[in-house]
Amino acid sequence: MISVTDLRKVYRQGNREVVALDGVTMDVPQGSIHGIIGHSGAGKSTLVRCLTLLDRPTSGSVALNGKDLTNVSDKELLTARRRIGMVFQHANLFDSRTTEENVAFPLELTGQSKEERAKKVQDLLRLTGLTDFAKAYPSQLSGGQRQRVGIARALAADPDVLLCDEPTSALDPRTTEEILDLIRSLRDRLNITVLVITHEMHVVKRICDSVSLLEGGKIVESGALSEVVSAGGRLSEAVLPLPGNAASIAEGPILELLYSGDQAYSPVISAITKTFGIDVNVLAGSIEELGTNKFAHLRLQLDPSTDVDAVLQFLTDRGISATVKGA
Repeated sequence: MISVTDLRKVYRQGNREVVALDGVTMDVPQGSIHGIIGHSGAGKSTLVRCLTLLDRPTSGSVALNGKDLTNVSDKELLTARRRIGMVFQHANLFDSRTTEENVAFPLELTGQSKEERAKKVQDLLRLTGLTDFAKAYPSQLSGGQRQRVGIARALAADPDVLLCDEPTSALDPRTTEEILDLIRSLRDRLNITVLVITHEMHVVKRICDSVSLLEGGKIVESGALSEVVSAGGRLSEAVLPLPGNAASIAEGPILELLYSGDQAYSPVISAITKTFGIDVNVLAGSIEELGTNKFAHLRLQLDPSTDVDAVLQFLTDRGISATVKGA
């Protein structure tokens, strides 16, 4: 659906070159939700502009449904952009237009008749839970309701891709949950591909199927959520963090365990204790549901006399990833 290959964007500031994107490559399958996470200055905003070709990349390609948008005419590019719905951090609504008039705006640009617009708008208002607010102006809506209007407007042209740029960062926690639930529901109902640009790991954990970590204009880690969690890298630590005070309080080897699915609730600690006849000290742990799967992350400390290799093999045989963190 979305395929980005070796994307580079270099800006000139006087005699100096600033590399905003440095060889970004990723593929987002049809009907999936992919999160791109990174801190301020990582290149997220530049990536959004390049994905929509609002800013031409210096090199590389952006393909939508197999068509390279960097090699099409201006007319073809305009048509292709309509296949991408944009949802912004702030809804950017017209203050002088009602909810239904804001949603109808993209349809006016494409020349649809008044009757066609009216039917489409009512369908979108029902889809996004805004039917009762059709005649309301933006000033009469809450932040979450305005964001729903922005989402409905982004869907007006029946896009293949919904590109969400920090869609919840201006919302309170409860409204954030509602908007994330709406985005996931729309993906499920419309089979639309969603790309979420965010600095909030909670957003990724809540709705994404896959994630990429953008840093210094480069994607440094990427993959399905289950894969990056199991890999034990920086994304894994961010998705399934352990408390910062999870320090050793005694002597003995420390193991860090990562596992998922039905194993997430299995009695791992008691199994180790019974099998090896040792005491196990739990330094820290978390169990979370990510998408449709459950993941567990534990840090354990064993007796100093423990045969660590035997314990590692015991865990591996049960599909549990374990590494020695210290002694």
